[in-house]
Amino acid sequence: MVGRSSTGAVSAWAWPGRWSIGNWLRAGSSALVVLAVIVGAVTGLGAVGFRWLVTTFTRMFTGYDDYSGLGRVASTHWPWLGIWFLLLAPVVAGAIYGPIVHRFAPEARGHGVPEVMYAVSYRGGRIAPQVTLVKALASALCIGGGGSVGREGPIVQIGSAAGSTIAQLLRLDTPRIRLLVACGAAGGISATFNTPLAGPFFAMELILRDFAAESFGAVVLSSATAAVVGRALLGDEPFLSLPAFAVHSPVEYVLYLVLGVVVGIIGVAFSKVLYLVEDACDWLWRGPEWARPAVGGLLLGGLLVALPQMYGVGYPVLQNAVHGHYLIGMLLVLMAGKMFATSLTIGIGGSGGVFAPTLFIGAMAGTAFGTVAHDVFPHLTEAPGAYGLIGMGAALGGATRAPITAVIILFELTGQYSIILPLMAAVAIAAGTGRLLSRDTIYTAKLWRRGIDLDAARRPPMTAEQIAQPPPDPLPEGTPLRRALMLTAGAVGEILPVVGVDGHYHGCISATDVKEALAQDDPSALLAGLLHQPPVVRPEDKLTRILAALSGYEVAGLPVVSPDGSTLVGWITYDHVLARIGAQS
Repeated sequence: MVGRSSTGAVSAWAWPGRWSIGNWLRAGSSALVVLAVIVGAVTGLGAVGFRWLVTTFTRMFTGYDDYSGLGRVASTHWPWLGIWFLLLAPVVAGAIYGPIVHRFAPEARGHGVPEVMYAVSYRGGRIAPQVTLVKALASALCIGGGGSVGREGPIVQIGSAAGSTIAQLLRLDTPRIRLLVACGAAGGISATFNTPLAGPFFAMELILRDFAAESFGAVVLSSATAAVVGRALLGDEPFLSLPAFAVHSPVEYVLYLVLGVVVGIIGVAFSKVLYLVEDACDWLWRGPEWARPAVGGLLLGGLLVALPQMYGVGYPVLQNAVHGHYLIGMLLVLMAGKMFATSLTIGIGGSGGVFAPTLFIGAMAGTAFGTVAHDVFPHLTEAPGAYGLIGMGAALGGATRAPITAVIILFELTGQYSIILPLMAAVAIAAGTGRLLSRDTIYTAKLWRRGIDLDAARRPPMTAEQIAQPPPDPLPEGTPLRRALMLTAGAVGEILPVVGVDGHYHGCISATDVKEALAQDDPSALLAGLLHQPPVVRPEDKLTRILAALSGYEVAGLPVVSPDGSTLVGWITYDHVLARIGAQS
């Protein structure tokens, strides 16, 4: 059975008078189950496909599935170039993805998550459908060609774009579009790390920035679905092989708190370096944007020749560090190298995430800290790798200000309950340290630099009660015209409110009206006969209503009256509005 629209057109979406698929999708709780599963399945497939693309392009450039942990070896495809093939790989990759991103989806440039956060807060979750394909291709080429960035940010953006596209195709309302974007983000993290618990918390803490019960249920379902798809196609093995650790002595809790402070500082430093390098690249580059990744690839290639461990995501190097394969000097070199390599990759117009580099930097810093602690207190401390694991979570908490996600993702990666207490302590301290040192996270800083404040989008709209100032002294209705002229001429906007003998608001009088009455030399003219009625606002009226009244009626000020309209309680001008907006920004 079909229904008809108001224009008489037949709609396959409606059953007259009782039920419609459109209404069910927009409002039905059961529809969220179907939608979340669909988005989770699509995102899981997208994550698998993206990881395959990264591996394929890495193999195409180097001949290996992951080059970063191999050391200074030549590509199997161009052995005559030796280690110098690293100088060309980023150039070739940039020459391919640079024009693609510039032409089809400029928002696919960079690390992805800020763009998703912006879309949710300011665009109702609407993301261009082509972002899914362009981001996948550009990021896979960038990482495969040596870009020192992560694959998690791209998968979050890919999954979010998929969720947004599905919602827009079904013509869902804005709240459900936002929710499906979060479902895609949760599925992306879940399928990438094989962490179905961390995915929902990432989506709630960073994307939705809200823990509503209905939203949480949907993102959990999407995350679980994406994890099932990922495990079915990729297996159930963790992508990181991490050793088992435990707390060796109660003294270590103090050391983990100190580690939280140290790594929290390093996490903020990474964010600062990231945007300083990006600013430097913006200042130096004067050519077309589509050519920037290829030309900048020469600088990145030179860095890779000096430090080939920076090639791609770098998980093998991270594992080697946690297993204790590097001395403290090398750990510090790798940490600083990753900071600069990731910053340079993003600065030259590369496409990839900062989630994995943050884990990498935390692992190097934590293991270096643990090495020093173990040398000083050999009988009281665990192996340095334990501090590397905690450092990963602390760096994530300090840089992203998402402590719940940081704790859960490290717990799922290790599967070790014994690290929960030191992990929670270090992450909480790192997040607090990050907040003390910077108002922005590594994600929101990108938006703040564009003049976008996510917190402003979450604030309740301003009302007349918040904006209004005390009203000017009103004129009694029986005021003589000559005195009224003197008082109105000295008032802001040459207008004053008028009240009756009972104190109730009756209207407003302007100096122009009084002048005209006096010019007619009519002694019988009364103030009450010259009143006009500008728009009034109630205390609960929103800013949009206030601005419409001020601009539409071209009045100098608006009276704010009590809810019953009888009493004058305030006065609003453009200056009052601007002052209030300035105070909130």
